[in-house]
Amino acid sequence: MENHDIMFRPITRIAAALVATTALAGPAFAQDLIINFDDLNPGPKQGFEDAVAKFKEANPDIEVEVNITDREAHKTAIRNFLTADAPDVTAWYPGNRMGPFVDAGLFEDISDLWESEGLNESFASIRPTMTRDGKQWGVPYTYYQWGIYYRADVLEEQGVEPPTTWEELLAGSAKLKEAGITPFTIGTKNFWTTGGVFDYLNLRINGYDFHNALTAGEVKYSDPKVMDVFDHWKELIEPGYFIENHATMSWQDALAPFVKGEAAMYVMGNFSVDAMKEAGLTEDQIGYIPFPTINPDIERAEDAPADALFIPSGAKNKENARKFLAFIAQPEILTEWNKTIGQLPPNANSEVGDSKFLQMGFETLSTAAGLAQFYDRDASAEMAKAGMEGFQEFMVKPDRIDAIIERLDKVQARSMK
Repeated sequence: MENHDIMFRPITRIAAALVATTALAGPAFAQDLIINFDDLNPGPKQGFEDAVAKFKEANPDIEVEVNITDREAHKTAIRNFLTADAPDVTAWYPGNRMGPFVDAGLFEDISDLWESEGLNESFASIRPTMTRDGKQWGVPYTYYQWGIYYRADVLEEQGVEPPTTWEELLAGSAKLKEAGITPFTIGTKNFWTTGGVFDYLNLRINGYDFHNALTAGEVKYSDPKVMDVFDHWKELIEPGYFIENHATMSWQDALAPFVKGEAAMYVMGNFSVDAMKEAGLTEDQIGYIPFPTINPDIERAEDAPADALFIPSGAKNKENARKFLAFIAQPEILTEWNKTIGQLPPNANSEVGDSKFLQMGFETLSTAAGLAQFYDRDASAEMAKAGMEGFQEFMVKPDRIDAIIERLDKVQARSMK
């Protein structure tokens, strides 16, 4: 399950030529630019289509065809179309998720485009996650923050300050629990929400480099430093600081106790704010903080999933593909695209939307020591599935930790072969 997909729809395929093919007798002409995109949700689809329309306006001589599928369909199809019938541009994910395609020679190195377009400077904060083997492999068009969203009115009512340290988090949670309020809501039915909690505990206890080494398969889950993560997690689980029956709830289901004021905090991504408002909360009732400090000697890193566009090495129109990536990297294009989808533009010269959450998110991410892509993108697909299943099992039955860790080490060893 990829995060962060706000809703899921039946698989459909939309192929829309944005200008009509020239009506000439004789053989059909190849498209000048074919783009495969992976989000059918209304906002993301609109943002993408608006950007394509602007590109077409600036390049009327280039015929563009877009193919849009939902994310799950795209994740299945990409393995085939990269080798069989590659488009000129495709959506995919940065970090370790792009690794197998880079290593297999299926994505084009575009380091020269980063250099010529000044992206090394304007995309500096997100550059590391687009880099592999010292080269850049795609252009990100959006990212967003994770952290703790909290009921500002509930915390104030209970005399609990938004926590900035682990000690404050535990003390505030105890006070809330005593007042009959569950400190944290979470829905772990689809597993991926557990990845956010694990990521932040590991990032705050062991740091960005260690977290990357773990998700890259260079550190075992039985490592004492990882076991320390589970020990801290247990400090939230055993006193009942997470909502009961979370394994039966989706992330949307888990919003209900938050909206009712029965739960005070939620480790979640910024896409959840719209759902909170739609459920009846006002902006003043919702607060946001970065996950609190645990080890003060560790620099603060954040989960900031990004979406990006890549040029397959089998593309037929690489020159136009580079032109498109250079076009969408422009600050004004990313400003408008991200205003449409309510997320953050990766270009430092873009303007950030007016929402207080976007402003706080931009501040949080732009001052971070590193940006992780989220557990299910940073780990291999097989490891991510097993890992998040194990995290959920641990949250339900923390006494099974030894068996869970043994299983995760085995999956990791197998997936790294």
